[in-house]
Amino acid sequence: MKAGKSLSLVLVAATLLGGCAFDSGHGDLERRIGEVKRKPKGTIEPVPIFEPYSPFIYAATALRSPFSPPIPEVDNRLVGQRSGITPDMNRQREMLEGYNFDALQMVGTLERRGQLWALINDGDGGIHRVTVGNFVGKNHGRIVNTSTAQIDIMEIVPDGMGGWLERPRALTLDEKDPNK
Repeated sequence: MKAGKSLSLVLVAATLLGGCAFDSGHGDLERRIGEVKRKPKGTIEPVPIFEPYSPFIYAATALRSPFSPPIPEVDNRLVGQRSGITPDMNRQREMLEGYNFDALQMVGTLERRGQLWALINDGDGGIHRVTVGNFVGKNHGRIVNTSTAQIDIMEIVPDGMGGWLERPRALTLDEKDPNK
């Protein structure tokens, strides 16, 4: 009895599946496939030719960074006049004079035998100890004052007319938020 039920179930399933195979309800699909196959074959456009990348070489490294604030204008009455200010070209250069001013960063201070020393990161991973009288940056910058929050520097820069001008600059302590 059990075999008869399973045989009849198989026959019913085969009949249903067979009926689906002979169903002509897919004529529209077959026509569409035929139309697509009869269309002429298209052509593929060639891959576009790209010009090779030519890198831009920034050659103004000695100039002021476009991201730093502009230098205050100099009083035109003093430009071109001999002010008596000249850098000492004969003195021995210090380590931090090989770095651009914008690369330097004050990272702390320490006091030793009553003298306050500022700590400067040179941007290459070195920390340097400086105090009043040391030189930093490429523009003959001499440290004139140090405090726990700031280093005051006086740079000697060309005025563009054959003379020299003093320009004040400052490095401030960059305190990092411990919560970040």
